[in-house]
Amino acid sequence: MWNNWNEVDRMFGAMNVLRNHFNNLNSDFERPLGVNFGWRNMDRTPLTNMVDNGDHLQIVAEVPGMSKDDLNIKIQGNYLEIGGKREVKAPEGYRVHRSERGATSFTRSFTLPSEINVEKVEASLESGMLTLTLPKAEAARAKQITIN
Repeated sequence: MWNNWNEVDRMFGAMNVLRNHFNNLNSDFERPLGVNFGWRNMDRTPLTNMVDNGDHLQIVAEVPGMSKDDLNIKIQGNYLEIGGKREVKAPEGYRVHRSERGATSFTRSFTLPSEINVEKVEASLESGMLTLTLPKAEAARAKQITIN
């Protein structure tokens, strides 16, 4: 039997802590671990958003410090691969005193929700944001059916 209400309070307090840990479990998995080297997630791949407007998909990826020559984009059917490489070199005649932005490379692949018309894909790079406009193949587009 419980002799002291403080022990009961402590037990329920511990149970509340455990319940809060379980409630926050999902957000703990999304939190980045380790040192941040310019990419916000653990495997140093760029963060991306993909939206569908019906006729085409649009993907926006963060690729800070990269030029179009540093990026490689491949599409085959409904498979997309974005790769990139960032090199950091000291200018000629300079000595490095501090280096926090290291060289890195990444490859990120996606299975797209529909086939893409590869001939009409558009890509642009502005302010460290890569934007891909991926028109859907004619067979993948929704068609309005009229009733006779």
